[in-house]
Amino acid sequence: MRVVALIPARYDAQRFPGKLMEALGSNTVIGQTYSAAEESALFDKVVVVTDSERISNHLNEIGGNVLLRKEVHACGSDRIAAVAHEFEADIFLNIQGDEPFLDTDSFKALLAVFKNDPNQEIALASLMNPIVNNNEIEDPNVVKVIVNKKYQALYFSRYPIPYNRNIENSPKRFKHRGVYAFRKDALISFSQHEVTPLEESEKIECIRFLEMGQRIQMIETTIEGIGIDTPKDLKKARKISHKKD
Repeated sequence: MRVVALIPARYDAQRFPGKLMEALGSNTVIGQTYSAAEESALFDKVVVVTDSERISNHLNEIGGNVLLRKEVHACGSDRIAAVAHEFEADIFLNIQGDEPFLDTDSFKALLAVFKNDPNQEIALASLMNPIVNNNEIEDPNVVKVIVNKKYQALYFSRYPIPYNRNIENSPKRFKHRGVYAFRKDALISFSQHEVTPLEESEKIECIRFLEMGQRIQMIETTIEGIGIDTPKDLKKARKISHKKD
């Protein structure tokens, strides 16, 4: 099973433009993410896909694999699907460029889903964390996911799902982490479908897979991803990086 890791990297992020080129230890945020993916030895190839010449030049300077693509896409999955045909691969793993401290154990669990699926019934695997902070239940920035008994996704929403009518018997709630592993054909098929009404309403790209009738296998993990969305997040990441050094 050949696995390629693709790292979508937009320079002009809405909340923190230019964050991927901010210094982090002896590297940049995107440089650290790329290096961590390479050093994990989980992938046959690691490639950054960017719309920024600055990011592209930086990756070339540090000896990284990079594709410069200027096309505008609806979401990160569409962005990597647009280049998927350029690689010989069975599985693509989408790594967030602003999460420089990789959770390799969770990545191994995602890839194991496909190794243990000989009939190729699973199109996509992704991660979820138990919600332990009640404030996150009501927070629309936190994407919630409900699953069946096989831990396959039933629906994703920014709304507090599932609704709890029985306070004494509260269901376990999960939040989605935006890390995906795709079968190549499922990823390309995804990009060939228009944005669906529910996807557009919720602004959650994996809903498109569900509306297409695809199976999404969720993996529960207690490890929280460390994403950099604000200058405050960057400050925290620099403290972690300093401790690692």
